[in-house]
Amino acid sequence: MDIKKVIEEGNFDLHLHTTASDGIYSPSEVVKKAAEKGITTIAITDHDTIEGITEAKQAGNIFGITVIPGIELSTKYKGKTIDILGYGINETSELSKVLERLRDHRQNRSEIIIKKFCDLGMTITSSDVRKYSKGEVIARPHIAKAVVEKGYAKDTQEVFDLYLGDGKPCSEEKMKLNPLEGIKLIQNAGGQAVLAHPKLIHDDKIIAELMELPFDGIEVWHRKHGKNDTDRYKKIAAKYRKLITGGSDFHNEEHSIGDFGYDL
Repeated sequence: MDIKKVIEEGNFDLHLHTTASDGIYSPSEVVKKAAEKGITTIAITDHDTIEGITEAKQAGNIFGITVIPGIELSTKYKGKTIDILGYGINETSELSKVLERLRDHRQNRSEIIIKKFCDLGMTITSSDVRKYSKGEVIARPHIAKAVVEKGYAKDTQEVFDLYLGDGKPCSEEKMKLNPLEGIKLIQNAGGQAVLAHPKLIHDDKIIAELMELPFDGIEVWHRKHGKNDTDRYKKIAAKYRKLITGGSDFHNEEHSIGDFGYDL
C-alpha cells in the first residue's frame, strides 16, 4: 500500500467510522456509501478496534473499492487527547492483546458513565444505550442519544456540554496509551502511523513536539480544517518530512463521505 500514491491519485477517504465503534452504519453500508460517491479507495479507522475490517474488505470486493485496513488509536500527551490513525495494519498478537484491554476498559467505562447519570436522577440502562450502538462497542455518543431519548436533554451536544465532556459530572477517563506506544503498536503491525485532525489538539507547540516522534504522516485535510489550517499542516509535514493524508472522519449523516477539503 502506497499512501502517497493514493493521495496523488485523489478519489479517496482515509478516515471512516462504522458500527464497530461509534459510527451509525455497518462496515458494508459505509463501503456502499463510498461507492455511491464514486470513491475508489477508503480506510476503515474505527476507534481502538479492527473488528469492522473483514466485513468492509468483503464489501469492497463487491463494490470494486480498495479498503485499507486501519484504526484510530486513542493516546494521551500532556493532558491532551492525541488520536493516531494507523493504515495498512495487520492483526498481530501484540495488537490483539492491547485492543482487548482497551475494549474491556471501554465496556467498564460505559457502565460507570451510565451509573453516574442514574446517580444524578437521569435513569438510563445499558439496554437503552444498546439500541443506538448496533455493534458490541458502547461509546459516549450512544449514551448521549439514550439520554436525549429519555427527555433529559434537548440534543446530544447538550449532553456533552453539560455531562459527558471532559471534566463534566458524568465523564470518565478512557484508558489511553502514550503517543509513542501508539505509533510503535501500529508500526509493529506493519502499518503507518498518522497524527489525526491536528486542529482538534488546539496547540501548535504540542503538534511540533509530536512531529519529533516517529510519525509517518499527518492528516492535513479534515472536515474541521479550514484552508488556512490545511496550508499550515502541509508546511509542517514538509518541515518534518511526513506523509500528508486526509479524510472526512465520517460517523453519521451530519458528515459527508469524501467531503474534507481535499486540494492537493
